[in-house]
Amino acid sequence: MRCPNCASLDTQVKDSRPTEDSSVIRRRRVCLACNFRFTTFERVQLRELVVIKRNGRRAPFDRDKLLRSVQIALRKRPVEPSRIDESLGESEITSETIGEMVMEHLRALDDVAYVRFASVYRNFREAKDFEAVLGELSGEEDGKPPASARK
Repeated sequence: MRCPNCASLDTQVKDSRPTEDSSVIRRRRVCLACNFRFTTFERVQLRELVVIKRNGRRAPFDRDKLLRSVQIALRKRPVEPSRIDESLGESEITSETIGEMVMEHLRALDDVAYVRFASVYRNFREAKDFEAVLGELSGEEDGKPPASARK
């Protein structure tokens, strides 16, 4: 462990204790170069979920970013916040898969939130983009399959 005072790698653990809930180990350390004392915390790090972006770049999954997007889409909509919380158990997932899953769940949850999210996710540029999605939604209400399923 690098000393935060002098950056030396020559440090020694003086004391180790679990925290109250035993999820973290607290370690008291001393730097053998400058005698600086400091505390570190050790916790289990699970494999991170990696998102494969459309351009092929990989980035760590940011659950908060996704949650903010969904919350914006659901703003002032009659949907309980507890219904938003869903996750996957895989370690890598494409951004398209995440987006489509969110779209599918929002579509079942709230039409307006679905259209809001779709407008950003599908990068709507013109009014006809909104009309197409609204047409799909109104087709479902009439008992017809959505326009995308009729092709």
